[in-house]
Amino acid sequence: MNKGDLISKVAEGAGVSKGQAEDALNAVLEGIGGALKDGDSVTLVGFGTFSISRREARSGRNPQTGETIQIAAKNVIKFKPGKKLSDSVN
Repeated sequence: MNKGDLISKVAEGAGVSKGQAEDALNAVLEGIGGALKDGDSVTLVGFGTFSISRREARSGRNPQTGETIQIAAKNVIKFKPGKKLSDSVN
């Protein structure tokens, strides 16, 4: 399922136009992204929790040349599914 398919499902399920569903989905995604950017976690009860984790700098190896390289530190997004979502796929 891609974003267009999701917009169609939301529009059908909520009884709104595709344009309104797209605006709503974009607002939700921007809200989640903004909260994560600010360092907050986002919990959607029954669905899951999005959070930020810090990955420290480390050394790695280029598999083609064997050369050792430095990999920079960065923030990564983690998602932990909620019980209801986990149960629905199992």
